[in-house]
Amino acid sequence: MTESTVTLGRFFEQVRDGALTAIRCEACGALAVPPKELCPECGARRWEPVPLSGEGTIASYTIIRVAPRGHADDAPYAIAAVRLREGVSLLGRVVDVPFDALAIGLPVRFRPIVIKDHPAIGFGPA
Repeated sequence: MTESTVTLGRFFEQVRDGALTAIRCEACGALAVPPKELCPECGARRWEPVPLSGEGTIASYTIIRVAPRGHADDAPYAIAAVRLREGVSLLGRVVDVPFDALAIGLPVRFRPIVIKDHPAIGFGPA
């Protein structure tokens, strides 16, 4: 049994550097992002890193007007569930897209962002 070569910490280090990396289960081929300890499909722990294109479409979104305490200064902002070209979905903050232009199916591209000194997943116009 091998351990994941992409930890959650390393995943966000790569996000800061502008790269998205998923992990593919060597047992069943399932793709997971962000990294998980066990394969959500078969429970195995054998992973290989897989670079992602960062290209996708908005599957769902919401505009946060009353934010949690730690992000109150950022409101309003949009969060979207984005279905990537490779078939996995990620949540991220939408940047550089006016709220009235947000739509399900809108093409977007991964953009690394930093929120309060922490790397985060962002999506902007494709």
